[in-house]
Amino acid sequence: MAKSKSQEHKSVWHRTYDWLDERLGLKSIAAFLSKKTVPVHRHTYWYYWGGITLTLFIIQIITGMLLMVYYRPGPEAYDSVRKITYEYEFGWLIRSIHHWAANLMVLSVFVHMFSAFFMRAYRKPREFNWWTGIGLLLLTLTFAFSGYLLPFDDLSYFATKIGLEIPQSIPIVGPILASIARGGTDITELTIQRFFTLHVMILPLTIFLFLTIHLALILKHGSAVPVSETAKPSAARKNIKFFPDFFVKDFSMWLSAAGVCFFLAALFPPQLGSPADPLRPAPEGIHPEWYFMSPYMLLKLFGRIFPGMFGALLSIFIMAFAVIIWTAVPFYDPEGKAAKRAGITFYIGVAAAASLLILTVWAYLDI
Repeated sequence: MAKSKSQEHKSVWHRTYDWLDERLGLKSIAAFLSKKTVPVHRHTYWYYWGGITLTLFIIQIITGMLLMVYYRPGPEAYDSVRKITYEYEFGWLIRSIHHWAANLMVLSVFVHMFSAFFMRAYRKPREFNWWTGIGLLLLTLTFAFSGYLLPFDDLSYFATKIGLEIPQSIPIVGPILASIARGGTDITELTIQRFFTLHVMILPLTIFLFLTIHLALILKHGSAVPVSETAKPSAARKNIKFFPDFFVKDFSMWLSAAGVCFFLAALFPPQLGSPADPLRPAPEGIHPEWYFMSPYMLLKLFGRIFPGMFGALLSIFIMAFAVIIWTAVPFYDPEGKAAKRAGITFYIGVAAAASLLILTVWAYLDI
């Protein structure tokens, strides 16, 4: 008897699946994912921010590759961005999506970090999750900073110049690091080439390495839960399967994040200023991007209180000390220690979030 069309299509599908499974082990992957569960509680929505960050990163990779087709680092940098923005079809949209994906990714990394902090996701056995997450945050900030100069207009030139004053304030090694980044004493076409290499080769490869380790550790250890949930008996805790139950919800959040990015890109495309001219005075009110406004304000604040080198050194010391404390939290508040330490750690997190917010707002009001 001849097979029906549905049976024929089904057999083709099964043959294809079996062919792939024999070579890629699809059944073992599906079995592994089906065993993974995600805790369900009133703070479950914070778990979506890791996927949102990854989605925005993928958008940046795709749009970045499209921009690389027409971008020319070096003497033609500004003119190539001008053509992308005003001449090439949909070039302005691709550049705008890339711009907004970068800003939203920085925001989502901060949200993801603080949500992990307040869920105590740095505790045993997730210490390396925490440290790789901090590494990804620092790499993301470097990613954003290195890409900001590439249009080489007035705004990006002077904002980068101000941004490089922060590492240059570090004693002994600061001026050396700033000189290596610039390729000399001033920001020139050589600086663009260095920033471009950093932006499209070194940083993506490094982020992929950290990201692979970070995701592997999450799969191994699972999602952390708030202290209020760990206090409940096992029978009272709720879990759902990662695949397909949580994955479907997570995927909808990825699409939502992409939608917000495309919406902002279409309505608020970044503008291109006049070509960078080092001989011209800096535009009034020039400042770094919003994610660097808090350290920028700290430098300005201590520079006013303690003029000269001492103020710069003090602000650099405070920032370095804050990063060390933030990184070392797993040692101070490990699993099973006294509740007093957990309380102090909670207030450290509140102080860190409040300081970043207050200094950023203060910096914009101080312009």
